[in-house]
Amino acid sequence: MIPPACSVHRATSADADGVLRCLHTAFEPYRQRYTPDAFRDTVLGSETVYDRLASMAVFVAVTPAGEIVGTIGCGLVSAEEGHLRGMAVLREWQGAGVAAQLLAAAESELRSRHCRRVTLDTTAPLERAMGFYEKQGYRRSGKIADFFGMPLLEYVKEL
Repeated sequence: MIPPACSVHRATSADADGVLRCLHTAFEPYRQRYTPDAFRDTVLGSETVYDRLASMAVFVAVTPAGEIVGTIGCGLVSAEEGHLRGMAVLREWQGAGVAAQLLAAAESELRSRHCRRVTLDTTAPLERAMGFYEKQGYRRSGKIADFFGMPLLEYVKEL
């Protein structure tokens, strides 16, 4: 069965619970492969979700029934560089174009802010996500940082 189309819009504080549900549900299968602090930082909490909404442009993919099934955040690192954070799509919606819609919304936002380059960071357990990013034109930069005791792999794309 093909799921019905989603719409993507910029999240507001009214979407906070749906963003949290989406992040927690999408990342739960990876919990055991994350350190506790890395998992907590990835899925956010009832207070940190509002920090994310205030500090970044957060987008949500919403079903016709009003369920948030995907999310992504983006923000400026410098005048010409943007950064993506917190991409999550519920498992039953993966492969249905939701991730591409969310990524397009975030990249459009960054282009409108005159970004020429976009970075994102991901972890080794997210192999499917890495394949998706590569298909979308992102390449590993070679930069690896520490993310609460886990390697954090940087990807980059020129806009």
